[in-house]
Amino acid sequence: MRFYKNVSAVSLLALVVAGSVNAQEYTLRAGHGAQEQHPTQFGLEHFAELVAERTDGAVEVEVYPNRQLGEEREMVEGLQLGTVDMAVVSTGPLGGFSPEINVLDMPFLFRDSEHAYAVFDGEVGQSLLDNFDAQGITGLAIWENGWRHLTIDKEVTEPTDLEGVRLRTMENQVHMDAFAALGANPMPMVWGEVYTSLEQGVIDAQENPITVIYTNQLWEVQDRVVLTQHVYGPHVFLASTASLEQLPEEYRQIIRAAAQEATQFQREKSAELEAEQMALLKDEGMEVVEIDTSPFQEAMTPVYEKYSSQFGEELVQSILDTE
Repeated sequence: MRFYKNVSAVSLLALVVAGSVNAQEYTLRAGHGAQEQHPTQFGLEHFAELVAERTDGAVEVEVYPNRQLGEEREMVEGLQLGTVDMAVVSTGPLGGFSPEINVLDMPFLFRDSEHAYAVFDGEVGQSLLDNFDAQGITGLAIWENGWRHLTIDKEVTEPTDLEGVRLRTMENQVHMDAFAALGANPMPMVWGEVYTSLEQGVIDAQENPITVIYTNQLWEVQDRVVLTQHVYGPHVFLASTASLEQLPEEYRQIIRAAAQEATQFQREKSAELEAEQMALLKDEGMEVVEIDTSPFQEAMTPVYEKYSSQFGEELVQSILDTE
């Protein structure tokens, strides 16, 4: 008998009696940690539409934003267990599952967005996605979370301005080491605690893309955005291998193709929303400051060299050489 995920015994009996599978056969739950206005939400909604259309409604993808399926690490663990079918997460918690993925978190690794896309969509990106296979996780695509910038109340124009600043980072050793090199005091923290911690003065600053800063209303607890553009933030689209294996091969192929097609949509939406939300942050009274980032790059050179050695000079050079 064919496996029908999330279909009750009564519904299954009705399908068998009717001798038809025209009704929805499979439901896949896809979670992410961002708000409903984030480009990843729109990307997953578009992906769900493509899958539904191309499977004639046989596969439904339910989208759960805002950590409804757990914090990012919890969602990835759920992929391994098969309790979560799909998740789009930042690279921060992924190093514990596939250390090589954190090469993407090296500071000032990418020249611009086009360079990042060429890496993600080429051999390097596919290799990084394939590394999740051993963990019972299937890498589908690398999406966009955006260039990461600093939010803080004090003026920042050079690395010494961050001396002693309590700065929230993801649970990502590369990020922590990078900010420690600038003199800051990095404090890893799950995202759900950040707004309150800023409000209460537990931390002084945080770093994230514009879309995250805006959709989480950080203008209410921070005065300015400093456009450091220190790290390009990918969102990695992953699926539970166990969940995919319960689908017919035809549907698995549709899902893979839809994930690729939704990638372009999600990136375009990200660029569109970032431009809009940069202006909206200013409207909300947040100061947006452009700075010369070269002193920050220079201060982070030892960190860059350390992780180039850790991840492999050949891998890092292949990224730098990508056109």
